[in-house]
Amino acid sequence: MTFHLHLTGQVQGVGFRPFVWQLARSMKLNGSVSNGADGVHIYVNTDSGTAQEFSDRVQNEAPVIARIQAVELREVSPSWFTDFSIVDSLETGLASLQLTPDLALCDACREELTDPANRRFGYAFTTCTHCGPRYSILQKVPYDRPTTAMAPFSMCVDCEREYTDPTNRRFYAQTNACPNCPVTLSLFLASGQSATGSQTELLGYVVDALGAGQTVAVKGVGGYLLLCDATNAHAIALLRARKHRPTKPLAVLYSNVSQLRTDCHLANDELALLTSPASPIMLLDRRFETGSRLAVDQLAPGLNQLGVMLPYVPLLALIAESFGLPLVATSGNVSGSPICYTNQQALEQLPAVADLILTHNRDIVVPQDDSVMRLSPTYRQSIVLRRSRGLAPTLMLPDLTGSNSNILALGASLKSTFAWQLRGNRYVSQYLGDLESYDTQTSFRATLNHFLGLFEATPKLILADKHEGYFSTQLARELATIWGVPLVAVQHHEAHLAAVLAENGLTNGDKPVLGVIWDGTGYGTDGQIWGGEFIDYQNGVFNRIGHFEYFDALLGDKMPREPRLSALSLAVNVPGANELVRSKFTEKEWSLYSRLPELSNSRLKTSSVGRLFDAVAALLGLADIVSYEGEAALLLENAAAGYVRTNGYEAAKSYLPDTLRTRYVPTQAIITGVVRDSQAGYSTSQIAANFHYTLVKAVGAVARQKGIWQLAFSGGVFQNALLVDWLRHELEPTYQLYFHRQLSPNDECISFGQLAHHALTTANTSRLKTETSHVLSHSR
Repeated sequence: MTFHLHLTGQVQGVGFRPFVWQLARSMKLNGSVSNGADGVHIYVNTDSGTAQEFSDRVQNEAPVIARIQAVELREVSPSWFTDFSIVDSLETGLASLQLTPDLALCDACREELTDPANRRFGYAFTTCTHCGPRYSILQKVPYDRPTTAMAPFSMCVDCEREYTDPTNRRFYAQTNACPNCPVTLSLFLASGQSATGSQTELLGYVVDALGAGQTVAVKGVGGYLLLCDATNAHAIALLRARKHRPTKPLAVLYSNVSQLRTDCHLANDELALLTSPASPIMLLDRRFETGSRLAVDQLAPGLNQLGVMLPYVPLLALIAESFGLPLVATSGNVSGSPICYTNQQALEQLPAVADLILTHNRDIVVPQDDSVMRLSPTYRQSIVLRRSRGLAPTLMLPDLTGSNSNILALGASLKSTFAWQLRGNRYVSQYLGDLESYDTQTSFRATLNHFLGLFEATPKLILADKHEGYFSTQLARELATIWGVPLVAVQHHEAHLAAVLAENGLTNGDKPVLGVIWDGTGYGTDGQIWGGEFIDYQNGVFNRIGHFEYFDALLGDKMPREPRLSALSLAVNVPGANELVRSKFTEKEWSLYSRLPELSNSRLKTSSVGRLFDAVAALLGLADIVSYEGEAALLLENAAAGYVRTNGYEAAKSYLPDTLRTRYVPTQAIITGVVRDSQAGYSTSQIAANFHYTLVKAVGAVARQKGIWQLAFSGGVFQNALLVDWLRHELEPTYQLYFHRQLSPNDECISFGQLAHHALTTANTSRLKTETSHVLSHSR
């Protein structure tokens, strides 16, 4: 008897075929295993009982980094095998599989890298079946060396021996290479002149330059990183000036965990994430006195946390270890542009920000920034701030209705991503930047085209945001016209809610869910700017049942860049507020801006909680004008967190009554409380904490008013770890709270939310048609 075992999911590029070979040999089974465009295919000669046992063991003992989505075991026409072997990949059939993300340097390769007796000692591109680039080098599926950026590199005799040795860790490792058949480094001065030398000599030049306070651009796995000495305030200031990035926090690269612990508090769950195959940047609380004497004021101005990372590729490990001190490691680009990932881009663009440029000759096919995560301090809630290298594009969740449909969703504008539902799989791209610049729009198109090419399919339906001004919406219209397919617009905040519902398996329940969707901006169905929304969801129907009271949206995109404008808008008619606000403007500005609220009767309104954060931060003197998105909110959270650490949650007070009389949360009442406490001499940190507690009480008040006990949270405001913890502290266990798990609460989740929203509303429409049909049939 011959049985065919077909597995789908994240099963390519994870060492699955070598694992199956070893398992089959241990069970004395004959057959074959191969990659296919739709997963992994296994054939075995055996009886039905042994076939089932084999299938069970494949699922239960699979490589740790594998993610099996579906399994099909069936008897097929007899084929007789004399042994068990790995055979060439099957390129026939429709591509249908999850794409494996890039995998961080594993412990075994790290040991080889530092072992003088090992032939890969100091080799900057050491990998194996458990680590190395995957998604970033993938040119087509299935995943095999000829379909990746490793195709031009021929293996030497020793690497070929490892590749064909079933007992070797590099058995069928598609990225295998060594110093005898290497990926090679090249070093260039900003002038374009190249330096000559061996890999060791070039890395020596890099380390010397870093020690001299220079900035070095280094080609990583998803793009270029800019490195400089994190203890050198002058070097950091120079990098900031060149990048036009005056205050946005910079990530810090540590060579090892021991070095990191001297500067930051590191819990075991944070360490587990830092050292996981995804190896994201983690936001950690820094120590008051840092052991390595970091230039903390230059790295993260005004904040008590640092974004830290460990070397996730051998090249970074070698540089960090040789340099000996922590390094700034930030995206290799000029501010506002996408990350550079080709050698040509680097040599053309990065001389403006770097003194040296270290390249190599393995192409990056898919550019990616580093992923960023944090854990809330009390309840250890995982919060994804940026989903990219190591996390994207895999997204394995319970099936949505109509999951076999072919639907493309193009997301929003800020924190852009796209999502594709195809052949039973769902893909969400890596973070692709803010689509307000032409360069980012070009990068978005290129990444989308590459993805479409991988699967050689044309979507049958396109989903987009309702905001007609978004590039993503305009691109959706363009593609819908070219392909001759329908376009459906999805309201921004309903997409947010749909995303968190789908992540938590809340799409099929009969009980209502209260969506608490707070962010900076989203086009509302009433033509206003939403951002402080309470949306009821039940049985495929989304209903806006409350929101923060509208206030004037002043001066368009200038408002989020200048929190003082939010303060001006919200402080109108608040006693004593005029003195706090006026000091934030010059006399000339005040003569103009102070008249804006009077002239705004016909202007745009907003319910944005993001702008409410801005207003409070400005009133407390934390930020009047910001240089990066979310800066004011971060400073406000930082101040409030300090107060809560010292005094606890119970020391704060709310600016709102326990019961709301209307469906609106009174924004002006909140501002009145902030101004009153400021005039009374309360500390900035206490008022900031009171504000956070007020938001928590507002959620509880709306939930009680509506009698809904399941609460789901989405929107950029819920990147705030203090707020997330406080909600859980105050509302659990009376209410069941749901947050994002794999996706970020910010606008990165919108594309997936559009897919989920369409599935939910389509299922509801079908249900209503069925119910109507039954009623009509009974009435005849």
